[in-house]
Amino acid sequence: MTYLNLVNNVLRRLREDEVDNVTANTYSKMVGDFVNDSKKLVESAWDWSALRTTLTITTAADDYTYSLTGSQNKVKVLNAINDTSNLTMQYQTQVWFDEQYLINTPVSGAPEYYTFNGVDSNGDTQIDVYPTPDASYSLKFKCALRNDLLSADTDTLAIPSEPVIHMAIALLARERGETGGTTAAEYFVIADKYLSDAVALDAQKHPEETIWYTP
Repeated sequence: MTYLNLVNNVLRRLREDEVDNVTANTYSKMVGDFVNDSKKLVESAWDWSALRTTLTITTAADDYTYSLTGSQNKVKVLNAINDTSNLTMQYQTQVWFDEQYLINTPVSGAPEYYTFNGVDSNGDTQIDVYPTPDASYSLKFKCALRNDLLSADTDTLAIPSEPVIHMAIALLARERGETGGTTAAEYFVIADKYLSDAVALDAQKHPEETIWYTP
């Protein structure tokens, strides 16, 4: 569903006139802002299948810090694979990495561990790896990557639209103070129901992520 479609869906449910573009008037602009607020809330509620992607890092010898290009610090790493060495990389803490690089004598070889190390000048998440690569390795990071805010009328929403629409309605109902019979609290209950149903439907694609395993 496009950004304009989302805004008009919200406007109709609030008994407002549809618009030809999101920036048509002050109110439609505000609806657009609340749609983006709702989008961020819904995106953060679950690692949606539609947001899952693989980011690849190609290492160079003697360099242990790399950027997840395009991540814009909105990424959750789900799994990391050293595709060249055919091994699963393990997360380690920044403290552990500091000990290896600053206290101990670092070793070189195929990267087996990773940690996060701030962002680069482009705003992308940075990754440290260990051991220090001694050659070129292809590292695959399976991620849930949140999208940029919707801005153009034709921008498309990747995640389910119903929770976003109804969350935006709830936020707008709270902002305006009246909606012709339905309270803001009731709208939030409706929005939560749409969200929980959408998460349940998507979660069946990844059942292992909803099961708690004891060590």
